[in-house]
Amino acid sequence: MSLPATAATANSDGLIVSIDTGKLQGKDARSAHQYLGVPYAAAPVGKLRWQPPHRAAAWSGVRKATENGAECAQAGGYGGTTTTTGSEDCLYLNVYTPKDAQVRHKRLPVLFWIHGGSLKNGSGNGHDGSQIAESQNAVVVSINYRLGVFGFLNVPGLSSSSAGNYGLLDQIAALEWTQRNIASFGGDPGRVTISGESAGAISVCALLASPEAGGLFSKAIMQSGVCESITPTVASTRSTAYAKAVGCTDTAALATCLRARSGSDLLAASPSLADSAGTLLPTSGTPELPRDPKTALGSGRFNNVPLLIGFNHDEARLFALGHLGATKATYEQTIRDEYGTHADAVLARYPYDSYPSPYTGTYAVGHVWTDSGYMIGLGGCPAQRLAQDFTGKQARTYFYEFDDQDAPSSLSAAFPGFDAGATHAAEIPYIWAYSGGDEPVSTQFTAAQRKLAEEMTNYWGSFIRTGSPNAHATDQATWPSYRSGRLMSLRPGGSTAIATATYKADHQCGFWNSIA
Repeated sequence: MSLPATAATANSDGLIVSIDTGKLQGKDARSAHQYLGVPYAAAPVGKLRWQPPHRAAAWSGVRKATENGAECAQAGGYGGTTTTTGSEDCLYLNVYTPKDAQVRHKRLPVLFWIHGGSLKNGSGNGHDGSQIAESQNAVVVSINYRLGVFGFLNVPGLSSSSAGNYGLLDQIAALEWTQRNIASFGGDPGRVTISGESAGAISVCALLASPEAGGLFSKAIMQSGVCESITPTVASTRSTAYAKAVGCTDTAALATCLRARSGSDLLAASPSLADSAGTLLPTSGTPELPRDPKTALGSGRFNNVPLLIGFNHDEARLFALGHLGATKATYEQTIRDEYGTHADAVLARYPYDSYPSPYTGTYAVGHVWTDSGYMIGLGGCPAQRLAQDFTGKQARTYFYEFDDQDAPSSLSAAFPGFDAGATHAAEIPYIWAYSGGDEPVSTQFTAAQRKLAEEMTNYWGSFIRTGSPNAHATDQATWPSYRSGRLMSLRPGGSTAIATATYKADHQCGFWNSIA
């Protein structure tokens, strides 16, 4: 059997692959071959700070691709401001291939992963695609992209060719790199599935709406994301306020002042750039995102590809941790502040005394926020409406709800007795077995949870291969398209298709839709 001309070759120095900028040496690790810290664009430093990404420079000889590149500069932790991590030189990606990819003539499907973190935090380095590559016979790409003030600042004069979506442009550049080079790793550039969770899924929806991303992917997966953006006016207003927080107050010289600031100074003021929920969003009304993603979807002017989309049963419980000690009075005041004339009706349906102590406030607020989608439409009833909107344009839309009420969570250790439920990001370890640091969360799975993880990985793998999640396994439930009026409930003990009416009743969507 002859090898494909572009396949990686093994020699005494390790795995060597040729791409458009030179040769890479990967490593044999776990169940896959890994090519780590591969530059897909030039370092966005100096004059390239706040500029669209430029092509990476070529190199001579063989470049080692055995260690992760730096994560993108960010404030330490989610919402942290006292420490910073990462580097502005961060436009690197990682590629994972099954070990037998070199002996196959047929090109393999590609999963292109965009990490979450509110567009402020995170890194593709935290998601090791080895297990997916091996079990699904696929090529996996995970990327870093500019975050926070480096990725989404929109001050006039920073760039003559963009309006603050530098992080989104990085994602597009990484997809272009994938189109040019993935065949060298055994991947099929015609079968690239973009996938992301949280801010990564927000990015996926923006890419669906971006004409500049057209033709760069053939399928999409959105895990706990929304199709939201902000206008250039809002982006500019927030960015100007941020500049003042950094100490740049001369409106005529904001760009010059900001460029003179150190990365640590810029990060120290970064919380002032986000909205009240701490979330950044891409800016629409720009060349790369001319229409708000929701508008693009409604008009049918988007990159129409098969879609797998879903949310978690207790999505907002994580975000309600600030209400851990809320009394009945403070809970009721929170609801009145947020829901105004509808507050009495909300309190009647979600009474404080119906939730267990000692974390009553978080359970109550989390339940309300989940069902209503209070956090920019994340979860519950807005999630169902979004899936329905996609279904109206794309018949191959598959909707799920992750519902493992005992999913492992670090919150249980931080708050003894706290029931995190199926909260935001709880589903990630079920697909990305090696996520979660030195000791992955998946090591805590019960036998039933390991089975669920296998089912989910098979569903995802089948989708990236065929555009349908129905894995060729006799012991897995058939996942119908959402046009059938059914979605998949992913749970230990056997996932099953449930009716949309069941989902809507569980999240009280009749009520929330009536006051939306």
